[in-house]
Amino acid sequence: MSQQQIQEQKLTQQQKLAQSITQQQLLQAQLTELPITQLLERINAEMDDNPALEISADDPLDSLDPLYPQDPLSPQDSQDPQSSADDYEREERQSALDAALESIGRDDEDLPVYHGGISNQEEREDIVFGQTESFIDQLKDQMNMATLTEEQRHIMEYLIGSLDDDGLLRKSLSQLSDELAIFQGIDVTPEQIEEVLLKLQEFDPAGIGARSLQECLLIQVARRDPSRLKDLMDYTLRHHFEMFTKKHWSRLAKVLKLNDLQAETLITELRRLNPKPGASISETVGRSLQQITPDFIVETHDDGSVTFTLNNSEIPELHVSQSFTDTLKEYQENKDNMSRQMKEALLYTRKKVNAAQGFIEAIRVRRHTLTVTMQAIIQWQHRFFEDGDEASLRPMILKDIAERTGLDLSTISRVSNSKYAQTRWGTFPLRYFFSDGIVTADGEELSTREIKAVLRDIIDAEDKRKPLSDQELQQMLSDKGYPIARRTVAKYRELLGIPIARLRK
Repeated sequence: MSQQQIQEQKLTQQQKLAQSITQQQLLQAQLTELPITQLLERINAEMDDNPALEISADDPLDSLDPLYPQDPLSPQDSQDPQSSADDYEREERQSALDAALESIGRDDEDLPVYHGGISNQEEREDIVFGQTESFIDQLKDQMNMATLTEEQRHIMEYLIGSLDDDGLLRKSLSQLSDELAIFQGIDVTPEQIEEVLLKLQEFDPAGIGARSLQECLLIQVARRDPSRLKDLMDYTLRHHFEMFTKKHWSRLAKVLKLNDLQAETLITELRRLNPKPGASISETVGRSLQQITPDFIVETHDDGSVTFTLNNSEIPELHVSQSFTDTLKEYQENKDNMSRQMKEALLYTRKKVNAAQGFIEAIRVRRHTLTVTMQAIIQWQHRFFEDGDEASLRPMILKDIAERTGLDLSTISRVSNSKYAQTRWGTFPLRYFFSDGIVTADGEELSTREIKAVLRDIIDAEDKRKPLSDQELQQMLSDKGYPIARRTVAKYRELLGIPIARLRK
């Protein structure tokens, strides 16, 4: 090698700043992304793999002794005529779960949200509900798997068609008997109809075909696994239903002789029951209802406030095994006089304890992340949670929630991709609440979801003998205050699964 070549060789040193993700951060991200059903599977797998991870034995209802008062109260006994109404006025909201809710029309900016739990705009897939399989279709699919006579099948079809939108049956059996005779030529007694109705009430979701709110909730409770909590819920709904619907929580706890923690557990589980089973099934497309377990339970109150809880009822409280903790402490105190075998045992114990602590911390981070994310979504979409009107959804993208919560954009994406929220208006994936927006010439921001809802209403109301062209739809939307181009109308129409004009005749 020549001297010149040697002189041209240079030693260079570069300093690079690289950011790497730790194993703990990766675990937190993985658990945050999991819906509740998969989280339970992951917890079980982790406990099988790590003997240092255990379930806490505490159960708030274990201290019920006895479950009911010594002499179970009859409905008449449970009413105290000497009680003053003023004692419970603070709690009474005067609203049964099936009362008709009206839009309060409050401004949804900066409204408080209370919870009970501890960039570039992205193209996102719009979820259109009720287009692939209707509420009726899903019930008929279950009917086809049921054991029915030909006559019972006709009765079942008529019962399904007689359900209200919320899934309840509000026609009397005698009225249904008359209608079947007149319109279907089927002469059956109310008792025969009830026999078929009871089969319908075995369908999913639980509560379908109930003749009252009370029966609807009792059906749901009946499907729970046997437990003292289940018995107490059933007893409350049968004998103290008025107190439940009027939310006399303190009075209910006093009658049932429950302490504060027991009463809170009972009330939380009762309020998770679904008063509108038809609404939840109609909002699920392409999935079996049993596959969807809501991660959030959202409640809308008459005063316009919105509260929510994380659905953690099936997630066990975890702790590090005391025996592992004691063993680790003992090894560390004697580490100067340890054999090779004891050192290996120390390393194994420390590894398992650290893994258990890390997993418990990841669960805590997941709970916090879900809480602040849902809180921000409710603040942003407060009006929708008040009235349930799709047109009330404001434009909202992942970046909006990321900025409001202080969380990373990818974290918000993980939360919203696989989580569901149960509301008074149905069960929705969190992605449902996200949509882009357009800005009008006047500076008004409109949600694309709102525009699609209006477009669907216009097409539903058109004369099917002379359906509207995209150009005519564009003009009608413009007249209503939605100035979008004709090609945008065509795009939204296709996303809604609506064919062109000539195919809608």
